[in-house]
Amino acid sequence: MTDFVPGIELSRAFYAEAVAPLLAGVPHSAALIGPGSEVLSFDTSRSADHDWGPRVLVFVPDGLVTAVEAEVAAGLPARFRGLATVFDYHGEVRPGVVVAELGEWLAGQLGFDPRRGMSLLDWLSVPWQRLAEVTQGDVFHDGLADEPSSAGGLEAVRRALRWYPEDVWRYVLACQWRRIAQEEPFPGRCGEVGDELGSAVEGARLARDVMRLALLLRRRYPPYAKWLGSALARMPGSTELGESLGAALAARSWWDRQDGLSDAYTRLAALQNRIGLAGRLDERVRGFHDRPFQVIGGDRFADALMAGVSDPVIKQLPPVGCVDQLSDSVDLLVRPGSARTVTAAALGLTA
Repeated sequence: MTDFVPGIELSRAFYAEAVAPLLAGVPHSAALIGPGSEVLSFDTSRSADHDWGPRVLVFVPDGLVTAVEAEVAAGLPARFRGLATVFDYHGEVRPGVVVAELGEWLAGQLGFDPRRGMSLLDWLSVPWQRLAEVTQGDVFHDGLADEPSSAGGLEAVRRALRWYPEDVWRYVLACQWRRIAQEEPFPGRCGEVGDELGSAVEGARLARDVMRLALLLRRRYPPYAKWLGSALARMPGSTELGESLGAALAARSWWDRQDGLSDAYTRLAALQNRIGLAGRLDERVRGFHDRPFQVIGGDRFADALMAGVSDPVIKQLPPVGCVDQLSDSVDLLVRPGSARTVTAAALGLTA
């Protein structure tokens, strides 16, 4: 498709030209948020081969959902800019316009309605991908913001979820440094005994944690695995970090792998020092005890971050982190209730 139009642009035009006229006089908000590569602006012509087309989410007061849904379904054109407006989306053939009550939709995506306030468990049990899907994309119209019967508009929800409260941010960062600390000498140890395959696997695991940490330090929710490298590449100042990680992953020996990872660690250490969330620390790698392995000492950075936490509940949490740091099981992360239960059990919080 040489004339590919990004989904966010297609949906913006779809709302303005085809959907908005059907909603005249109806209090509503309209957006493209939630699942879909186009929400995070990662879609390409390849994306159009499935689960893709002119899409809009329309939020209306609860009592209007059924009537508005019928009105929209009856009034939609069969095609918009050459694309069908009814298509297969995640195994269900339906119109590209979904009509819902905002609170119900949010609860389905996040496990709760953030307009009622957010608890510590709320923050830590929502996967980064879901937080990115709600806070990115685009809002085309936010008519519910001024509606007396509404608990708040869509943009207010997105502002509330834009980023972690500062102490929660410190805790999540500390737990990400802990993940690095737990395995940073392993690429060298594997390589020392001739296990270059094991060393490469450990190097790749650490590279993934470094990428996630880099995004978290820049106040960006890391997307799921398919888009992690793309998200890092879009982050300002990420070129050198990407080169270091690329060298580590391409290395044929554990010595070269260690050099690439060490350079990446020092860049993250410098970034944390610049952000100022914790006391300034030495950014250089150092020996791991008396062994010939270079490490950053991720625990140093975790401890410094936790020292800056003032919330007594967060200070007492075990250093295991949010749900993405607890598990990478897709079957868990796409089920808000399960993600919440697992996070509550791991952290000792009330579900």
